[in-house]
Amino acid sequence: MNDSSILLESGTNELEIVEFGIGQNKFAINVMKVKEILNPVPVVAIPNAHPFVEGIMELRGEVLPVINVAAALGLKESSNPQQDKLIVTEFNQMKTVFHVHTVSQIHRISWAQIEKPSDMYQGQESQIIGVIKLGGEMVLFLDFEKILLEINPDSGIKVSDVKKLGPRERSMKKIVIAEDSAMLRKMLHETLSEAGFQYLEFFENGQDAITYLEHLAENADIFSQEVQLVITDIEMPQMDGHHLTKRIKEHPVLEKLPVIIFSSLITNELHHKGSVVGADAQISKPEISELVLKIDELIL
Repeated sequence: MNDSSILLESGTNELEIVEFGIGQNKFAINVMKVKEILNPVPVVAIPNAHPFVEGIMELRGEVLPVINVAAALGLKESSNPQQDKLIVTEFNQMKTVFHVHTVSQIHRISWAQIEKPSDMYQGQESQIIGVIKLGGEMVLFLDFEKILLEINPDSGIKVSDVKKLGPRERSMKKIVIAEDSAMLRKMLHETLSEAGFQYLEFFENGQDAITYLEHLAENADIFSQEVQLVITDIEMPQMDGHHLTKRIKEHPVLEKLPVIIFSSLITNELHHKGSVVGADAQISKPEISELVLKIDELIL
């Protein structure tokens, strides 16, 4: 099997990243989020816009917001703006353009190569979700969802969306959730608790989640009493959600466990990746009410 065919497979725990620069710092974005990369074009400034928002631009008839990544990260502006690049992305059910200083190359890596940032230097407000060591240098894996949430808090997961579902009974069902973002773990805890699910076990990545599940599965007779459903993000250090789903569905005890992929990367183009690894459902963030209804369908 050649490299190109391997890259087309789902569940290999590999990804491609686009390396880009802001000043002297190197960052990365998942290729699955990138639609195209452009040279600078005229951007129309919007009065009283958020400080991170540079303005809007037109691309083949669509009006797209342009986010200044240097501003979002608190770094200096470009010293050579005519050489800057625009990264056109699609995730969270929307297209967004990110203005960066340079785009260098694409790397194929394993999620196992991405280390979780230390709490010592990350802090609660950090936009960094992982550190990648490449050729003796460190490349920082950016949390683009968090940047957009800072610009528009209403675009995130909201308890109010669950309340619109009406009164709900408390559920005894036990759910395992793999989500690397501390902010999103908190939001999911609030919203799923509001939906009546009180037994929630959170993990920061797929590796920790599968270790926990395989340990429970050692006692097959009582396993079904310990966990009834798994919710997983896709992008996570150490092990991504596609590989986690594949591991679950290939395990003789875990295979019947329903798995919902809840990610910003659920698009028409990428939906097949989750289907290939056996996901029972795929829901795009931040559609929390749709997630709750799907949980109801699968385990209530």
